[in-house]
Amino acid sequence: MLASLAEGESSIRNCLQAEDPVSTLKAFRHMGIDINGSDRNRIIIKGKGLRGLAAPRDKIDCGNSGTTMRLLSGILAGQPFTSILTGDEFLLRRPMRRVIKPLTEMGAHISSEKDGNPPLTIRGGGLKAIEYHSPVASAQVKSAILFAGLYCEDRTTVIEPGKSRDHTERMLTSCGADINIDGLEVSIQGGKRLAPFDITVPGDLSSAAFFIAAGLLVPGSELVIKKVGINPTRTGIIDIFQMMGGDIFLHNEHEVSGEPVADMRVRYSKLAGTDIDGELVLRAIDEFPILCVAAALAAGTTRITGAEELRVKESDRISAMADELKKTGVIVEEKDDGIVIEGRNKLKSAIINSHGDHRVAMSMAIAGLTADDEMIVQDTECVNTSFPRFLELLKSLH
Repeated sequence: MLASLAEGESSIRNCLQAEDPVSTLKAFRHMGIDINGSDRNRIIIKGKGLRGLAAPRDKIDCGNSGTTMRLLSGILAGQPFTSILTGDEFLLRRPMRRVIKPLTEMGAHISSEKDGNPPLTIRGGGLKAIEYHSPVASAQVKSAILFAGLYCEDRTTVIEPGKSRDHTERMLTSCGADINIDGLEVSIQGGKRLAPFDITVPGDLSSAAFFIAAGLLVPGSELVIKKVGINPTRTGIIDIFQMMGGDIFLHNEHEVSGEPVADMRVRYSKLAGTDIDGELVLRAIDEFPILCVAAALAAGTTRITGAEELRVKESDRISAMADELKKTGVIVEEKDDGIVIEGRNKLKSAIINSHGDHRVAMSMAIAGLTADDEMIVQDTECVNTSFPRFLELLKSLH
């Protein structure tokens, strides 16, 4: 997205070739951006500046990617044309009112077909800067507002109730945007040109979390996972696993393209249940499904609270994980904002429903490594949303 809005040629290395980022690439191709290269080694994007996008001739299909739709809404809010954002059956059920509200306050005209759910019709242009107190700590909401702020004359400010992921702020800064960060307040001055860049994307910690869990849960295991991003707004899952007694050692820590990176050594550990809430939940929000699997095999009780945001992910992840873990013999109590899990030594074999959610599918596949017999996970095509090589890598472990 930023490369398309920059003035000149940007290079992106180690770009994940999963359905979500591919949906983003397709969206900008539909708006006249020249994008070359389709493998992870290098993608070249010839940006046309903040006002260089062309009106799309058809609806923009965001696939399953809520990130694509929400962030793109912020960019399209600043464009002098009308566009329509749609997606697959799961994305069409996800709430977009959280970005519609602030972008409408900024002057965009956004309508939805189903009470705040996609498809979204966006008529952009004529934006004004605002100070927005976000009711949720969401990097997607924050990023949408900051992107829209690029098209305002004055300074746009977002104030969050908690610290959400800061990848957008880091990248905007590297592109030359005028960003100011003060605790939970982030502001951007509009009208600044964005400079092109050459970036290497760190390994994704959310994807690595499945293999970290496998290393901790399967007796006799030892894994080394290299070049994983350890941005402090993302490392909640590492902190939680270590709280539970997980043997995780970070080494070779360094910086890649403005992001902290490290290699991880993971060893089998006897985990213990724990209580998880507040800031830790926010820093591990995408890792909730695999955390539930770890809790199911930990000694004692694990209580996770403050996770109501998980009700509106690709699936209702609280309900999905409760339903599927119960099939494996785990005692689970579902709460409005979380879950209580009683750990056990081994999981029973079961036929698992992925609920069309890539993270539920991968988490229950890891659970299957510890089952007393065959675990069948149905509808695993959704894994391609974020991790196309997951099953291949899992089979390669010995």
